[in-house]
Amino acid sequence: MSEDAVWPPLPYLAWQPTCETLRLWVQIVGKIRLRLTPWLNHSWHVPLYVTARGLTTSVIPYKSEDFEIRFDFIDHVLDIETSSGQRRRLRLMPQPVCDFHTAVMKALGDLGIEVRVTELPCEIPGAIPFSADREHASYDADAAHRFWRALLQADRVFKKFRTGFIGKASPVHFFWGSFDLAVTRFSGRTAPPFTGKVPGLSTAVMVEAYSHEVSSAGFWPGGGGIDYPSFYSYAYPAPDGFKDSAVSPKGAFFSEALGEFLLPYDEVRNARDPEASLLSFLQSTYEAAADAAHWDRAGLEKNFNPRR
Repeated sequence: MSEDAVWPPLPYLAWQPTCETLRLWVQIVGKIRLRLTPWLNHSWHVPLYVTARGLTTSVIPYKSEDFEIRFDFIDHVLDIETSSGQRRRLRLMPQPVCDFHTAVMKALGDLGIEVRVTELPCEIPGAIPFSADREHASYDADAAHRFWRALLQADRVFKKFRTGFIGKASPVHFFWGSFDLAVTRFSGRTAPPFTGKVPGLSTAVMVEAYSHEVSSAGFWPGGGGIDYPSFYSYAYPAPDGFKDSAVSPKGAFFSEALGEFLLPYDEVRNARDPEASLLSFLQSTYEAAADAAHWDRAGLEKNFNPRR
């Protein structure tokens, strides 16, 4: 497989209409998981997960049965399957958000799954309710496939990075609200109450999500202040000296506007060793946060490999 297939080009502006539509489709599916899954700390019951074909809710409990919803970016379908063996399949194709919302809810109803979700999208200023949104209707299958391929590589490297930490750490998961893949490490100490405002999210949710000190890293395709895909890393609360820390690789920098370190995706995909480049960014920005905030690194890190 060519390097372009492994780490594919993903120019944000070229597929922005599809990206914006897909984000809303994914939110519809994510809100179904949110509605039916028991609460887990830091909203860890909410995200989707990268698979060998796309994204999945994982198993969702419903009465005495379970079901799962999967985006397949190879065959470009949405599969809904129940533990009793029933299945519904919807094509991913250009269509308004309102039509996708109607089709998903009808498919669930046909399977005997009754669920209603809050129709206002999360983390999108000026968002349109799902059932009224005819504005977002794009689907470029090739772009969606390349986005998933980029997620697949990021997921693999993030999981490798996660293994060096024995303190509390999140899974590697895809938050559909912000439309990013993320992994978070915790110092174990409580943090000052979160005071920011996020469209479509209650203050209580954000306060609970940031109840403890974190160093968090992730990947998103663009938007929200930048017009290119990028890896990011931030600390909450941001300790004194964090933004002035020396990090690697060479293309990484601190964004004053976003308050976090960025490493453009193209810097990684064009590197001689993309995985090593990304790992360097993840490790150096974590060390910048942990050292500036005086984390107990000796007690939180361990390099252990039972296969050695």
